[in-house]
This record gives sequence, C-alpha cells and structure tokens, in this order.
Amino acid sequence: MEVDGMQGDTRCGFVALIGPTNAGKSTLINRLVGTKVSIVSHKVQTTRSIVRGIAILKRSQVIFVDTPGIFRPKRRLDRAMVETAWGGARDADFVAVLIDAAKGLDEDARVLLGKLDEVAQPKILLLNKIDTVKRERLLALANEANRDVAFVRTFMISALSGDGLDDLTDYLADAVPPGPFLYPEDEISDVPIRQLAAEITRENLFKRLHQELPYASTVETESWKEQKDGSVRIEQVIFVERESQKKIVIGKGGETIKAISIAARREIAEIADKPVHLFLFVKVRQNWADDPARYREIGIAFPK
Repeated sequence: MEVDGMQGDTRCGFVALIGPTNAGKSTLINRLVGTKVSIVSHKVQTTRSIVRGIAILKRSQVIFVDTPGIFRPKRRLDRAMVETAWGGARDADFVAVLIDAAKGLDEDARVLLGKLDEVAQPKILLLNKIDTVKRERLLALANEANRDVAFVRTFMISALSGDGLDDLTDYLADAVPPGPFLYPEDEISDVPIRQLAAEITRENLFKRLHQELPYASTVETESWKEQKDGSVRIEQVIFVERESQKKIVIGKGGETIKAISIAARREIAEIADKPVHLFLFVKVRQNWADDPARYREIGIAFPK
C-alpha cells in the first residue's frame, strides 16, 4: 500500500476508547477522524453500539473504536451496552481510557479503573476537558489514576478544542503494530450509512427533547431509496414505549418532529453528499428494549 507516495512500512491498529458516560468519547472520535461518525449528546448513555472511526496518521491507519459509556447497568439494554464496551476494549490493540477531568475520579470512573486489570492490552490515560480544571488538579488526578492502573502513557487533552491531540496522535501513529491498512484510505467509518443516518436522527431527537423524552427510545432506517435525480428518499421510524411519548415527539401541530427532521436531514445530506428527503414516523412499541430484533438493528448482542 502507498502512503504519502512511499511504499511499505505502514502500521495499522485498533484503539478502543472507553470511559464513563459523558466523558467525551464521541466528541473525541469525531475530532480525531475529522468528521461525524458517532452520536454526541448531553444525554447520558447515547452511544449504544461499537462505532469505528478510521484515521490516517502519518504512515499509520488507526481505527478508533467508540464504545458505549461504562456505568452500573440496571436494565437489559444497560447490560448489553456495558458488555459491548468491554468487548470492544478486549479486541483492540490499545485501550485509551477517557476520564472527564472536571468530574475527576468519581464513582463511575473508579468502577471502570477497578476492572481494567481484566484487560490485557496496553492502556493509556486521557484526561479530557483540561480547559476546565487547574493544572495542579490535573496532575493530582493523573498521579491518582496511575497509582491504580499501570498506564503506559498519560495525555491531557480537550476533545472539544483539540488541545493536546497532536501529541496523542503522534504517539498512536508510532505505537500501533506494523502492517498493511485494513480499510481504503478514503474510508472514515465502517458504520453503514443507514445506521449512521438513524443515529443522526436519534441525536437530534435527544437534543430537542432531552428533558421530556425517556432514555428508552430508538430510531431505525426502514427505507433508503436512491432517486433518479441523484437525491435519496429516507424513511425512518422513531420507536417509543408509550402513547404519551409519541405525542411528545410529534409536538403541537407536528412542530417538534418537523424541527427534528429538518436538523437531521441537513446533517445526513452532508454525510451522504447528496440531497436528502427525510420522512419520520413515530410508533409505539412497548418493551422494545426486551426485543432481540431491536438489538440486532442497533448492532449489539442481546444479553440473556
């Protein structure tokens, strides 16, 4: 494979990003890849499945694996997400542990650090949101975390602004194993465009209704038809668990679902690089979080 006009000596590897919910993993992976590949929301536990973002760093192809946030699971869907996160960590070449420096080593972070001895891969520590914390506090956090876990390196970064990411990417470009690229150089993710489109709509759903809408909602792309004029017609279904939630999503006079559709259509068109006609439908499906078919659609294993 040719990189920067030169043959051979390429590197390629997987780096799993794990951390408590809302640590900033999706924001980080989107910045590292250079475009949106993962859902970002202030609502906790929004990433549900494994998302891979692919970046070319010098002569290396680094596949960043965005995993669901690790937390104490209470429901079946919670357990599936946490199991998916740990599975992604164990399958990677490196594990990057992302901690929100503003929150510090809270209960969720300590639970995560306590389980890292079950993961054999080399681990690096990423302290995120460094612009919100004084340097003395950052150094104390780094020292405390390194006492609990044998991290090979520690990086202080801001996923939002990009501070500290050059050092991180330089390190990973040299640290991943030698080998040929696994994906074409122009590929940024292995997530199917239909699934990414559904995630974009779900993100805008959360942005609009993060206070009113319960966590148990999901979006599926039911139809994706290429039109003769080069545009694409997309039909998606928003599944909720109760009729009252359906009314919330639709909004008075359909205003809420219209606003969600406009925002999602704009983002999907940018990703798909073509005009998009998006049609959203809302359906009630009680206990969808206990339906194995829904887990297959999301891309995670159904826990027993």
